[in-house]
Amino acid sequence: MRMEGFIMTGYLQLDCMLNIIKIEEKERGKVYHIRINKKDIEIMITWHAMDRSEIWGLDIERVIDALIYPEEVVIGHRSRYIAHKRVGEHLIRAVYEYDEDGNPVVITVYFPYAERYYKGGGTYADKIFA
Repeated sequence: MRMEGFIMTGYLQLDCMLNIIKIEEKERGKVYHIRINKKDIEIMITWHAMDRSEIWGLDIERVIDALIYPEEVVIGHRSRYIAHKRVGEHLIRAVYEYDEDGNPVVITVYFPYAERYYKGGGTYADKIFA
């Protein structure tokens, strides 16, 4: 699966491409094997996060895009991070942590109004794809 889109960072618009190479079902969720610019990464999306994405009407590719190309990442509770990406007046908030192998695991996703949580962009407490 190939995904192409645009990333908005202030007034700068960047073209991005990522390839989902393989999807594996695990007990805790699905592992997405992704290739970006010749670099391979794995991201686990828990069943809970997948359910929440569906409830909010967000496809998983859009959630993955928010994780890999966030506008900002803030620190959450319990050693977790929250990736933010604006979509209109709303904000994709993907809460994640790292597993014992250092791979990101998305715990939950929600889609509130941006004005409530968005800090202005450019702040990165963490970056999955650095």
